Amino acid sequence: MSETKLNTLSVLVDNEAGVLSQVARLFSRKGYNIESFVSGSTVDPAITRLTIEVYADEDQIKLLSNQLAKLIPVHSVKILTPEISIRRELVLIKVKAPAGASRSELIQIANIFRASIIDVSIGVLTFAIIGDEDKTQAFVNILGEYEILELVRTGIVALERGQETIYDKTKVKGEFDYGKNVL
Repeated sequence: MSETKLNTLSVLVDNEAGVLSQVARLFSRKGYNIESFVSGSTVDPAITRLTIEVYADEDQIKLLSNQLAKLIPVHSVKILTPEISIRRELVLIKVKAPAGASRSELIQIANIFRASIIDVSIGVLTFAIIGDEDKTQAFVNILGEYEILELVRTGIVALERGQETIYDKTKVKGEFDYGKNVL
């Protein structure tokens, strides 16, 4: 049996009411906890792209992908492994930053990580950082040395590297391989 790991699914669905709950219900029925669920518009306003992260082994993720593909509002499903994909998340962090040395330290840390300062107020700095999970988590860990007042993460969004796209219609339904369309 293969090891359980975090998997990323990229899914194109109809942009209509109830589709997100239908997709989430599939994972819930099968006993999977969704780690991250990001929904966003595409170039076609009738289509929504979902990026879903879930812990599963190789066989389980294949099964989940095939079951997702059978849902009526689903147009395409791809498994995006880190090796073949570009992955990013946005993190907003509000940190207590009294005037003086500690505020200067926070600004230097932000510069090292190429984070943006998006709001400054008396005693508080708010940062935005975009990057892969390792970069954003390292930034959060370092800021943990200070007093984090509030934090929010978007979850991972991902695209396949190179010329292949999720819109590639040349794939035959049922064909399955990492980075290839299920539909």
